[in-house]
Amino acid sequence: MSGGRKKDFDIEVALQSAMHVFWEKGYIGASLANLTERMGINKPSLYSTFGNKEALFIQATKRYCENKSESLAKLLTAEDLSLKQRLRNYMMAVLSVQCESEQGKGCYVVQCQSEVASGEIPEKASMLLTQAGEAVKDLLTATLTNDQEAKTLGLSDDAEKNALCLSATLRGTATLARCGYSMSDLESVIEHSLKGIGFDDCEKERT
Repeated sequence: MSGGRKKDFDIEVALQSAMHVFWEKGYIGASLANLTERMGINKPSLYSTFGNKEALFIQATKRYCENKSESLAKLLTAEDLSLKQRLRNYMMAVLSVQCESEQGKGCYVVQCQSEVASGEIPEKASMLLTQAGEAVKDLLTATLTNDQEAKTLGLSDDAEKNALCLSATLRGTATLARCGYSMSDLESVIEHSLKGIGFDDCEKERT
Protein backbone atom coordinates (compact mmCIF):
# COMPACT_ATOMS: atom_id res chain seq x y z
CA MET A 1 0.00 0.00 0.00
CA SER A 2 1.45 3.33 -0.99
CA GLY A 3 1.57 6.05 1.64
CA GLY A 4 0.28 9.58 1.32
CA ARG A 5 -2.45 11.10 -0.71
CA LYS A 6 -2.27 10.79 -4.49
CA LYS A 7 -1.33 14.05 -6.21
CA ASP A 8 -4.12 15.62 -8.26
CA PHE A 9 -1.61 17.09 -10.72
CA ASP A 10 1.20 15.80 -12.93
CA ILE A 11 4.47 16.39 -11.08
CA GLU A 12 6.57 16.22 -14.25
CA VAL A 13 4.40 18.76 -16.06
CA ALA A 14 4.43 21.07 -13.03
CA LEU A 15 8.22 20.85 -12.79
CA GLN A 16 8.58 21.60 -16.50
CA SER A 17 6.33 24.62 -16.07
CA ALA A 18 8.43 25.85 -13.14
CA MET A 19 11.56 25.51 -15.26
CA HIS A 20 10.02 27.76 -17.91
CA VAL A 21 9.17 30.41 -15.31
CA PHE A 22 12.76 30.43 -14.00
CA TRP A 23 14.01 30.54 -17.60
CA GLU A 24 11.90 33.58 -18.39
CA LYS A 25 12.28 35.49 -15.13
CA GLY A 26 15.40 34.11 -13.43
CA TYR A 27 15.46 32.86 -9.85
CA ILE A 28 15.03 36.26 -8.23
CA GLY A 29 12.32 37.46 -10.61
CA ALA A 30 10.19 34.33 -10.30
CA SER A 31 7.65 34.89 -7.54
CA LEU A 32 5.67 32.14 -5.84
CA ALA A 33 2.58 33.59 -7.50
CA ASN A 34 4.25 33.26 -10.94
CA LEU A 35 5.26 29.69 -10.19
CA THR A 36 1.99 28.41 -8.75
CA GLU A 37 -0.05 30.03 -11.53
CA ARG A 38 2.05 28.48 -14.30
CA MET A 39 2.29 25.12 -12.52
CA GLY A 40 -1.45 25.03 -11.91
CA ILE A 41 -1.11 24.32 -8.19
CA ASN A 42 -1.51 26.19 -4.91
CA LYS A 43 1.25 27.11 -2.46
CA PRO A 44 0.57 24.23 -0.01
CA SER A 45 0.91 21.75 -2.90
CA LEU A 46 4.15 23.38 -4.01
CA TYR A 47 5.66 23.17 -0.53
CA SER A 48 4.47 19.62 0.16
CA THR A 49 5.66 18.29 -3.21
CA PHE A 50 8.82 20.24 -4.00
CA GLY A 51 9.82 22.01 -0.79
CA ASN A 52 10.58 25.73 -0.84
CA LYS A 53 11.41 27.92 -3.83
CA GLU A 54 15.12 27.01 -3.71
CA ALA A 55 14.36 23.28 -3.66
CA LEU A 56 12.01 23.70 -6.61
CA PHE A 57 14.65 25.68 -8.49
CA ILE A 58 17.28 23.00 -7.87
CA GLN A 59 14.95 20.28 -9.15
CA ALA A 60 14.02 22.35 -12.21
CA THR A 61 17.67 23.11 -12.97
CA LYS A 62 18.68 19.46 -12.68
CA ARG A 63 15.81 18.53 -14.98
CA TYR A 64 16.95 21.11 -17.53
CA CYS A 65 20.47 19.69 -17.48
CA GLU A 66 19.18 16.14 -17.85
CA ASN A 67 16.77 16.91 -20.67
CA LYS A 68 18.82 19.41 -22.67
CA SER A 69 22.50 18.96 -21.92
CA GLU A 70 22.73 15.17 -22.02
CA SER A 71 20.83 14.81 -25.29
CA LEU A 72 22.91 17.54 -26.94
CA ALA A 73 26.17 15.99 -25.74
CA LYS A 74 25.51 12.90 -27.85
CA LEU A 75 26.07 15.01 -30.96
CA LEU A 76 29.76 15.28 -30.07
CA THR A 77 30.26 11.52 -30.33
CA ALA A 78 28.23 10.89 -33.50
CA GLU A 79 29.87 8.36 -35.79
CA ASP A 80 31.11 8.97 -39.34
CA LEU A 81 31.34 12.74 -38.96
CA SER A 82 34.40 14.95 -38.78
CA LEU A 83 35.25 16.68 -35.51
CA LYS A 84 34.39 20.05 -37.02
CA GLN A 85 30.99 18.79 -38.16
CA ARG A 86 30.26 17.28 -34.75
CA LEU A 87 31.20 20.51 -32.98
CA ARG A 88 29.17 22.54 -35.45
CA ASN A 89 26.13 20.27 -35.02
CA TYR A 90 26.41 20.53 -31.25
CA MET A 91 26.76 24.30 -31.20
CA MET A 92 23.99 24.82 -33.75
CA ALA A 93 21.69 22.57 -31.70
CA VAL A 94 22.45 24.62 -28.58
CA LEU A 95 21.78 27.79 -30.59
CA SER A 96 18.45 26.35 -31.75
CA VAL A 97 17.41 25.80 -28.12
CA GLN A 98 18.49 29.34 -27.26
CA CYS A 99 16.35 30.79 -30.04
CA GLU A 100 13.19 28.76 -29.38
CA SER A 101 10.20 31.07 -29.03
CA GLU A 102 7.76 28.84 -27.13
CA GLN A 103 9.77 29.17 -23.93
CA GLY A 104 12.30 31.58 -22.50
CA LYS A 105 14.92 32.54 -25.05
CA GLY A 106 18.63 32.37 -24.40
CA CYS A 107 20.10 29.78 -22.06
CA TYR A 108 18.36 28.79 -18.83
CA VAL A 109 21.67 28.46 -16.97
CA VAL A 110 23.17 31.70 -18.34
CA GLN A 111 19.97 33.60 -17.53
CA CYS A 112 19.89 32.40 -13.92
CA GLN A 113 23.66 32.50 -13.46
CA SER A 114 23.68 36.23 -14.24
CA GLU A 115 21.97 36.72 -10.87
CA VAL A 116 24.58 34.88 -8.80
CA ALA A 117 26.72 37.99 -8.27
CA SER A 118 23.79 39.72 -6.58
CA GLY A 119 24.15 37.43 -3.59
CA GLU A 120 20.37 36.95 -3.49
CA ILE A 121 20.43 33.35 -4.70
CA PRO A 122 20.75 30.76 -1.89
CA GLU A 123 24.08 28.94 -1.61
CA LYS A 124 23.01 25.50 -2.83
CA ALA A 125 21.27 26.95 -5.87
CA SER A 126 24.25 29.19 -6.58
CA MET A 127 26.66 26.24 -6.41
CA LEU A 128 24.48 24.22 -8.78
CA LEU A 129 24.42 27.09 -11.28
CA THR A 130 28.20 27.41 -11.12
CA GLN A 131 28.60 23.69 -11.81
CA ALA A 132 26.06 23.79 -14.64
CA GLY A 133 27.77 26.82 -16.13
CA GLU A 134 31.10 24.98 -16.25
CA ALA A 135 29.57 21.81 -17.70
CA VAL A 136 29.65 22.97 -21.33
CA LYS A 137 33.30 24.03 -21.12
CA ASP A 138 34.20 20.77 -19.37
CA LEU A 139 32.38 18.74 -22.02
CA LEU A 140 34.14 20.55 -24.87
CA THR A 141 37.49 20.29 -23.09
CA ALA A 142 37.07 16.53 -22.75
CA THR A 143 36.11 16.23 -26.41
CA LEU A 144 39.07 18.26 -27.66
CA THR A 145 41.45 16.48 -25.30
CA ASN A 146 40.45 12.89 -26.04
CA ASP A 147 39.18 12.92 -29.61
CA GLN A 148 41.64 11.28 -31.98
CA GLU A 149 41.00 13.77 -34.77
CA ALA A 150 41.57 16.65 -32.35
CA LYS A 151 44.94 15.12 -31.51
CA THR A 152 45.80 14.71 -35.18
CA LEU A 153 44.87 18.32 -35.93
CA GLY A 154 46.79 19.62 -32.92
CA LEU A 155 43.65 21.04 -31.31
CA SER A 156 44.17 18.94 -28.21
CA ASP A 157 47.35 20.91 -27.39
CA ASP A 158 45.23 23.87 -26.27
CA ALA A 159 42.07 21.92 -25.52
CA GLU A 160 41.04 23.97 -22.50
CA LYS A 161 41.60 27.34 -24.20
CA ASN A 162 39.78 26.20 -27.33
CA ALA A 163 36.90 24.87 -25.24
CA LEU A 164 36.70 28.17 -23.36
CA CYS A 165 36.48 30.03 -26.66
CA LEU A 166 33.61 27.86 -27.90
CA SER A 167 31.72 27.88 -24.59
CA ALA A 168 32.13 31.66 -24.34
CA THR A 169 30.64 31.92 -27.83
CA LEU A 170 27.58 29.98 -26.68
CA ARG A 171 27.20 32.24 -23.66
CA GLY A 172 27.30 35.20 -26.00
CA THR A 173 24.71 33.79 -28.39
CA ALA A 174 22.45 33.04 -25.39
CA THR A 175 22.51 36.70 -24.43
CA LEU A 176 21.95 37.85 -28.01
CA ALA A 177 19.06 35.40 -28.48
CA ARG A 178 17.41 36.84 -25.40
CA CYS A 179 17.83 40.31 -26.94
CA GLY A 180 15.86 39.22 -29.99
CA TYR A 181 18.47 37.98 -32.46
CA SER A 182 17.29 35.04 -34.57
CA MET A 183 19.09 31.80 -35.27
CA SER A 184 19.89 32.93 -38.82
CA ASP A 185 21.45 36.09 -37.35
CA LEU A 186 23.71 34.07 -35.06
CA GLU A 187 24.75 31.07 -37.18
CA SER A 188 27.74 32.99 -38.54
CA VAL A 189 28.94 33.57 -34.96
CA ILE A 190 29.25 29.80 -34.55
CA GLU A 191 31.11 29.46 -37.85
CA HIS A 192 33.57 32.21 -36.95
CA SER A 193 34.22 30.68 -33.53
CA LEU A 194 35.16 27.37 -35.15
CA LYS A 195 37.52 29.21 -37.48
CA GLY A 196 38.85 31.07 -34.47
CA ILE A 197 40.19 27.93 -32.82
CA GLY A 198 42.05 27.07 -36.02
CA PHE A 199 39.92 24.58 -37.92
CA ASP A 200 40.51 26.10 -41.35
CA ASP A 201 44.27 26.28 -40.78
CA CYS A 202 44.37 22.70 -39.49
CA GLU A 203 42.38 21.40 -42.43
CA LYS A 204 44.59 23.23 -44.95
CA GLU A 205 47.71 21.73 -43.39
CA ARG A 206 46.22 18.26 -43.58
CA THR A 207 45.26 18.53 -47.28
